Order: sequence, then structure tokens, then C-alpha cells
Amino acid sequence: MTAKDEKNLQQVVDKLASMDEPRRSVMQRVHDVIVAAGPELKPRIWYGMPAYAMSAGAPALLSLRNDERMNLGLTEKAAFRPAGGSEGLLMPAAWYFESLDDATEQRISEIVRAAIGGGS
Repeated sequence: MTAKDEKNLQQVVDKLASMDEPRRSVMQRVHDVIVAAGPELKPRIWYGMPAYAMSAGAPALLSLRNDERMNLGLTEKAAFRPAGGSEGLLMPAAWYFESLDDATEQRISEIVRAAIGGGS
């Protein structure tokens, strides 16, 4: 890991640590799931939010928001494809959550892999 990558990671860790409980624990767990599912991703702060990109200088693919609700979102740089089925040509790009369970963690892993082009 480069010095810049380490600095960026520390900024993300600090941002997560500054959140109030119980959201801090949930957001930290989502961060851990993202990093495990996409070990090649580089965490960094992007527009004030924890985000994940393919390199320190590349546009972010995913971001975490902690506003009224917690949110995992894809940026326009992520690999998108139409949902199909009853969703037609809509391309899912954001997911809100209040807590995590095994199924949600699994779905976040799938979303991360799809965002980096690894399919779901």
C-alpha cells in the first residue's frame, strides 16, 4: 500500500470513527464488507463521504452516506446494467439500510463485485 493509499484509508477510518453509535458500528461493518469483497479498491474521502475507487486518483465507484438514512451508492463510474424483469431498463444505483444481517452483507458483496466489473 502506498503512503497516499494509507493516508486515504486513515481518513476513511477517521470519518467512520467520528459517527455516532449505533450507525458507526454499522457503517464500519459495511466498510469491512466492501474491502473484503473488493480488496483491489482504494478507500478515500470523496465529497466528504467514505468512498472506494480502483486507484487513489481514479473516480470513486461506490460511496457510503450517513444522512437521514445510511446509504450505499454507486457513482456513474461503476459498471451498470439494467435490472431486467419487472424493473426493466432501470439500473439500481443506491441502497438504503438501517442495520445489517447476513443476507444484506452478502448483497453488499455482490453489489461491490458488480461495481468493479466482476459480476454479481
